[in-house]
Amino acid sequence: MRIILSALLLLGSFTLQAGVQEKKINYTYNGEQMTGYMYWDDAIEGKRPGVLLIHEWWGLNDYARQRAHMLAELGYVAFAADMYGTGKITTEASHAKTMMQAVAGDVNGWRERGLLGLEQLQNSELVDASRLGVVGYCFGGASALQLVYADAPVKGVVSFHGALPPAPADTAVNAKILVLHGGDDAFVKPEAVDKFKSSISSIGADLQMVTYEGVRHAFTSPEAGKYGIDNLKYDEAADKHSWNKMQAFFNQLF
Repeated sequence: MRIILSALLLLGSFTLQAGVQEKKINYTYNGEQMTGYMYWDDAIEGKRPGVLLIHEWWGLNDYARQRAHMLAELGYVAFAADMYGTGKITTEASHAKTMMQAVAGDVNGWRERGLLGLEQLQNSELVDASRLGVVGYCFGGASALQLVYADAPVKGVVSFHGALPPAPADTAVNAKILVLHGGDDAFVKPEAVDKFKSSISSIGADLQMVTYEGVRHAFTSPEAGKYGIDNLKYDEAADKHSWNKMQAFFNQLF
């Protein structure tokens, strides 16, 4: 009986430990410390596709880390990158805007920060470096596009309610692009959408774009309404549909 009880306790301990794991990873950009988080399911054996996740303008908060965890539940190795610096997280829109503009104001530096995050993912012994993707939310969606424009070694990127910087005319885009956009997103005007789509078409890139009519910015975040900004609103149907579209997109690529 004692042997059986010990075996059951060991099995219970293993069950509690199995599943998605998290590892904090510190790295530096131009001497500044960055802190990202790697997620993977240790019940899966061998190498698997890796997905870089880039946060909203709030910084690398719990929501971004939760989404990276969800990607690991799907069987990917996910790395939630830090684009601002260790501890730079806020719930104040004015502060978020300042931090975002400090990064986005230097396009080369912006791309370098994203590429450095991708490098952390590539360094994992669990990742098949020939099967990489990027997922970004809000500012992170625009960051994902900048990685495409920088010819990052990825097969595809997904932008959830992201800003849509147009592709430079001399850009050679090899990755496929999926944009999931709220039709009533006041942050991304219709003329900006048209300019983006025209630029992508002019360079012959592979773009899929899904527009959710009547849906605003941050439609994937259940806590979008807590910030007191009228344009931020969660939409359960768009959230679920967009997540499924992302899965189908990556399943096709990988």
